Amino acid sequence: MIPVPDQPFGQPSGQALDQPPPFYYLDNFQQVLAWIAERYDDLLIDDERALLALFPTLPRASRALLVRMVMRKGTVFRSSKLCYDEIGDIRAAALPLVAAGLLEDDPLLDIEQLFALLHKPDIVKAFGLDASLRHLRKAEQLEALRVMYAQPRRYSQWCADGEPVWRNLTQALCDRLRLIFFGNFHQDWTEFVLSDLGIYQYEKVAFAPTARGFQTRRDIDDFLALYACRTRFENGEDPAAIVADLPACAADNEWLRSRRSKLIFHMAQHLEKLRDWPAAQALYAGCDYPGARARAIRVLEKHGQLRDAFDLLQQAQAAPESEAERQQLLRMAPRLARALGHARPAPTTAAPVLRMDLSLPPPAQPEYVEYVVREHLMQTDAPVYYVENSLINSLFGLLCWEAIFCPLPGAFFHPYQRAPADLHSADFQRRRAQQFAACFAQLDNGQYRATIRAHYAAKAGIESPFVHWGALDDTLLELALDCMPALHLRRAFERILQDIKTNRCGFPDLIQFWPAERRYTMIEVKGPGDRLQDNQLRWIDYCAAHQMPVAVCYLQWAA
Repeated sequence: MIPVPDQPFGQPSGQALDQPPPFYYLDNFQQVLAWIAERYDDLLIDDERALLALFPTLPRASRALLVRMVMRKGTVFRSSKLCYDEIGDIRAAALPLVAAGLLEDDPLLDIEQLFALLHKPDIVKAFGLDASLRHLRKAEQLEALRVMYAQPRRYSQWCADGEPVWRNLTQALCDRLRLIFFGNFHQDWTEFVLSDLGIYQYEKVAFAPTARGFQTRRDIDDFLALYACRTRFENGEDPAAIVADLPACAADNEWLRSRRSKLIFHMAQHLEKLRDWPAAQALYAGCDYPGARARAIRVLEKHGQLRDAFDLLQQAQAAPESEAERQQLLRMAPRLARALGHARPAPTTAAPVLRMDLSLPPPAQPEYVEYVVREHLMQTDAPVYYVENSLINSLFGLLCWEAIFCPLPGAFFHPYQRAPADLHSADFQRRRAQQFAACFAQLDNGQYRATIRAHYAAKAGIESPFVHWGALDDTLLELALDCMPALHLRRAFERILQDIKTNRCGFPDLIQFWPAERRYTMIEVKGPGDRLQDNQLRWIDYCAAHQMPVAVCYLQWAA
């Protein structure tokens, strides 16, 4: 039985701790082990089960020392660098860990590992460096000594200082357990204390004991294989060698297959930058990541395969995967048609957008152009706010809070989730169609204002994939609710739901309210030499097409 503290994850009262208890990190680690044992026992392999069985039998000081090591960078530690009042005698705490095979005492180290462990004075002493070497930088000392000391040695053979040194043999295993708990590698053990201290707050979702991120052992192994491949790519390895080692991923695991496709897309982009057209095209052609088809057309064009590029473009135009792809295709079509001698496609006409041209003196101190325009347009009876992506996303997140955090199977599986795991899945909205319909119905009956206000008060500070708490205040919220018609909010919210990953950004920079007239205008600001980005163009076109007031302000500095 894995010991766990009486208090569950986080603070039930919602109150933050001024200072965590001495063994907070051990309590949290034991909570993770208990959570994994309860929910993932059927997926665990021998070494994982062995650690879960062994860990509770160790003395508390030894358990605490091991967790401290797991939470630190690296795997090799000098005893003098492990000073923790709550643990006490570090050497005594390490003995049971060495006996259990969790730590290696006096490990073998090559000279690079040794240099990473020692400070410069220690190096000078260990090697008896003379004046010609002792004043060099560590990196230069390492290069000078590398050839003479090519073989690894025990720490005690490198340094005769008698200091105990240990290697943590459980790091990879504990990282694997962390992955099983979080379902990712970007969250780590600091997540717990940041939550306990109130720095991060998470919605309390009532998910079932059977809820978990990985459904089979293959899912875990495939994730680890993908992570290893991504690390190799980031370290500069040839994509051709990496592709051969990519796991296939189970057909029913959309989340992992998406991660695989994303890695292939990034490797294809890398090959495209190297102008290796055949290799880039081969990867794009077999990739279903958003944007891959458009890039494949572009690579075919660059490689001179114009007929193949045009055929693929026509196929894509018949069924665009998204607004973003449709926009790219419209841009490429005239160029390809002209190159092949075809008639130029009929141009598309967008709804007219208000244009504002300003010529202002440059600020005395460097300032963002959005702030300069905001201050210029600001009026007592027509305030202007810099909101960009924060306001409409926040209103959407507050109205649809219950739908977003609905505890559907596969959406939530640990208490530290900022968003449902399937947020970017193609069926995110479909799986919650009933809940979103109920939220949107409030835009028709006027209840939405009360719901947004209630969630703004009750959920303040809780992590959300949509709500930007730092950008909101009571005044801005009330202005938005008074001046933005429910129909306009509905149109914006519907577009966000169409493609959450893409459509959460690209909103105009500023919003100006006229409270007496209960109206508003969104304003995109472009400074000298700047131009509209694709996602901004799409939002501006959408707003104009749906009679949502939007303007583009072009700022020039007066001489």
